[in-house]
Amino acid sequence: MPASRTSARPGSAARPVLTAREAQALREALALRSAVAAGQALTPAQAAALRTATAVARRTAPVGTSAPVRRPATGRRPATGRRPATGRRPATKRRTAPRTGAAWSTRLRVVALSTLLLPAAAALVLPGTGPGSTGDGPLDTTALALTAQSSLLEDAGRYRALEQEVARKRTELEQARALEATALAEVRAHQETVGSSAADLYRATAQQRYPLLGLSVHDAGSTSGALLGQSLADRAHEELTGDVVRAERSTASLALAGRRVAQAESAVEEARDRADVVLQTVRSAVDDLTPEITSALAGLGAAPVTGPQQERNQQAMARWQGYLAQLGAAGIEPPAAADIADPAALPSGFSPALDAAGQPIPGVVWAVVGSSPVTVLPAETVAAVSSALSQLGKPFVPGTTGPDSYDCGGFTAASWLLAGYAVPGTPQDQWTTGAAVPLTDVQVGDLVYAPGGQDVGIYLGDGDVVGASAGTYQVSVRSLAAGSSATRVTLAAPAGPNAPLPIAEAGACGAPLPPPGERTAAWGGFANGQIPSDALCRLGVQGHKLRCDAAAAYGQLDAAYTATFGTPLCITDSYRSLGAQRTAFAAKPKLAALPGTSNHGWALAVDLCGGINVSGSAQWSWMTANAARFGWVQPDWASPGGEKPEPWHWEYGYIS
Repeated sequence: MPASRTSARPGSAARPVLTAREAQALREALALRSAVAAGQALTPAQAAALRTATAVARRTAPVGTSAPVRRPATGRRPATGRRPATGRRPATKRRTAPRTGAAWSTRLRVVALSTLLLPAAAALVLPGTGPGSTGDGPLDTTALALTAQSSLLEDAGRYRALEQEVARKRTELEQARALEATALAEVRAHQETVGSSAADLYRATAQQRYPLLGLSVHDAGSTSGALLGQSLADRAHEELTGDVVRAERSTASLALAGRRVAQAESAVEEARDRADVVLQTVRSAVDDLTPEITSALAGLGAAPVTGPQQERNQQAMARWQGYLAQLGAAGIEPPAAADIADPAALPSGFSPALDAAGQPIPGVVWAVVGSSPVTVLPAETVAAVSSALSQLGKPFVPGTTGPDSYDCGGFTAASWLLAGYAVPGTPQDQWTTGAAVPLTDVQVGDLVYAPGGQDVGIYLGDGDVVGASAGTYQVSVRSLAAGSSATRVTLAAPAGPNAPLPIAEAGACGAPLPPPGERTAAWGGFANGQIPSDALCRLGVQGHKLRCDAAAAYGQLDAAYTATFGTPLCITDSYRSLGAQRTAFAAKPKLAALPGTSNHGWALAVDLCGGINVSGSAQWSWMTANAARFGWVQPDWASPGGEKPEPWHWEYGYIS
């Protein structure tokens, strides 16, 4: 646990002289404090401003002001870096010297030092600051969590960029190898031709090689034949010379292709090494997070939903934060995964966690709180679970990996990337490349796969799983399905791929299978106009909701529209319940669809205003040119000249 922290009031030391730029940095940092207090996420630019202000605060802080200090930890062994599917190698060794908090100084202490030192520094340079201003006060764990989240997201972005670079380098390597294979085939072909010709010459007689030797003054009739033979021999010699030259050139081309392959292999390796460094940086950072900070991190971005799902989400969050509070109160800091890899060499204060048979459970340990053992998870697992819970309520959108929306594999991959582990992006690949563990020994943080392996989530304990679900179209807490399988991310990858899971009747990411027989447009088992409120997502406009993937796309469309016209989209109608459809049909039978058939009843349609409702207007024209980029279209029947023109009516996907 962090040591006690103190801060001294400014004394009589000489007032430091700050440059105008440094003073401006401090003003910007003070302005950010209100944003932090409001729980807003920091942008990379804001985090950089805080770092700059921290450097100024360090220089201007009076003697006697102390910064947060962490207790020394045991030596850390290298964690096992996970690469997607192929090319796994262990990460580089980590230092084993006791930590003093320097590894996180550029991250957590950005806000920690801002909280402690900036008021004192501001008192020296900023007008309007009272003479009694000091840096006294406890650390703001929410501010620390925001800074940690900002930094981890930045590192995750760096890793994904490097991942793309590795993919490009691998493509270049494949192309180089293909060219090398072509050059090798050409060399072999030319060598075969030259070798065959050389063998023929070796076996030929002198007269066969030089037909002119057959000329005789006694046989005038042989002259023409000898001359023709010599001409043919000369031509064959020229062809052989050409073959030799081509063979030499192809050999040179092969050597060049070989060098290019070597360069491409080196480029792939170098990019992979840089990606490993990013993962190691993230693992080092999360190893330094305290339970208080990771608890605050879990609650940073969770979006509220409605109905029973919100209560279930809150219960899971409260249980997790209660666990972290228990660790914090007992002075227990989660160890790094590498430190507890060997049950026979655990850090002081920890013992192996045992299964029902009394055998050590790999990757977790026990500590004693009071007189009872408590399971202690690796720091990386704690960070992954907290990051996952902070995304509750975010929409499910197929093929996405965050941070605004996820599919099930993208959600688990993104959560673990923020803990310093790179896992593949699909449930199937995560299963085949993961370290399988028996379901009887499943632990919090494990990846759990529903029967059939089409759906994956993160285990939360007590039979709960958090994941991005196609059944609810959002990130939510659900029950662990019977017959599930599990892998543990912090364990070393298996030598070979896991056997495929048995085939089961299951939809991708938990999507419900359509009922047998007649197909309907129902989704999630809900009928038109009878979708419960908690299965939908808010549009940010009072009372308006859509299916969560449509809501996410609407938000992107709204941002682009606002950037063009300076005002947000104007909306009059979205999801329409069956009762509302009946009311609309009774009031406008010529315009409204038959109750139970409206596309509004599927939560995939909106009616817009603010100029979009006028065919040919600038707003409507912009929508026709741009809305499809975000998945929104106007059906033919609603377009000008259609069966029932409604320029205000737009749908997510062509569902009419």
